[in-house]
Amino acid sequence: MAVETKKKMTVPITKPALGEEEARAPFDSIKAGWVTQGPRVADFEKAVAAYVGAKHGIATTSCTTGLHLALASIEVGPGDEVIVPSFTFIASANAILYTGATVVFADIDPRTFNVDPADVERKITRRTKAIMPVDQIGLACDIGAINEIAKRHGLDVVEDAAPAIGAEYKGRKVGANAHQTVFSFHPRKVITTGEGGMITTDDTALADRARKLRAHAMSVSDLERHRADHPVLEEYHELGFNYRMTDIQASIGLVQIRRLDELLRIRIAKAARYSTELGAIKKLRTPYTPPYAKHTYQSYCVDLDPSVDREALMTSLLRRGIATRRGVMASHLEKVYLDRIGTVSLPVTEEKARTTMLIPLFAAMTDEEQTYVIDALREELAAA
Repeated sequence: MAVETKKKMTVPITKPALGEEEARAPFDSIKAGWVTQGPRVADFEKAVAAYVGAKHGIATTSCTTGLHLALASIEVGPGDEVIVPSFTFIASANAILYTGATVVFADIDPRTFNVDPADVERKITRRTKAIMPVDQIGLACDIGAINEIAKRHGLDVVEDAAPAIGAEYKGRKVGANAHQTVFSFHPRKVITTGEGGMITTDDTALADRARKLRAHAMSVSDLERHRADHPVLEEYHELGFNYRMTDIQASIGLVQIRRLDELLRIRIAKAARYSTELGAIKKLRTPYTPPYAKHTYQSYCVDLDPSVDREALMTSLLRRGIATRRGVMASHLEKVYLDRIGTVSLPVTEEKARTTMLIPLFAAMTDEEQTYVIDALREELAAA
């Protein structure tokens, strides 16, 4: 690897885009005494649903609990199978395990890194209950093809859009294209509430069920009870969960959702610069965006030539002060799944899990910081 010759900078993999307005946002909730789920959560749900073009939003503690809640709401359970790409953060598959259902891993498209619809259809059996495509790294999956497969086989679709709020599929926002879509508001995402998630759906009955299940299946919400002019005794008819977002988080989310389009504009511009300047490097492939999609670039993922020692490259970049991450894990190779389902052949997933790498990208990234990253990659890969 090349020897460092320039002034060293420190460039993190990401930074949440939080400012003074977000810092002030929780004050009214704290002053009013609503620090758990309350009116700010309801407002945030409406704002997110309106932004993506869905009828309903159901806020949760995280995308993981949102995925579990979405699956539980359609009664996925023991004896069922759910198809999901292995090339995803392990939370996607874990949410399926939480229901007692069986995880069935599918392979990915080598250009988009999203699930291959043809492989999804090959994996369908009489036990399949749902398909969980993932909008990997902020790029919309081919949800149209997935929906067609689901319709042919009578299956549900739960879209894991953890990094994809603001992404588009054929001109429509992600969040309005599947039976249920689930977003994340973790600090690594484009907008954040610290932790948090959101289900969006057009299915009113399903939304009502999800809202009950997220609060221990309580027959009436805390907000409704507190607003009532007479005592209300809630009932519990089934097993539910405690997956409620707080008003403190939602107040921050309301500021963030107003900033989302501007944050996306900045990220897309920075990603375009990366693609232009890194595109000439022979040992690196820049991200591919198909014509049907608009990317959020939650992260910028490069695909390295197999001849490159990724770990050595990451180490050299870290010595320069540049944080990187492996691209995406192959969940089926983790012990928790090897012990449960054994060996699965997913050649594209396994190759891309070895060769992909995330480099720094965030809204507050300066031109100087980005130049430093670009120059470092050129130098290190020239010497690799």
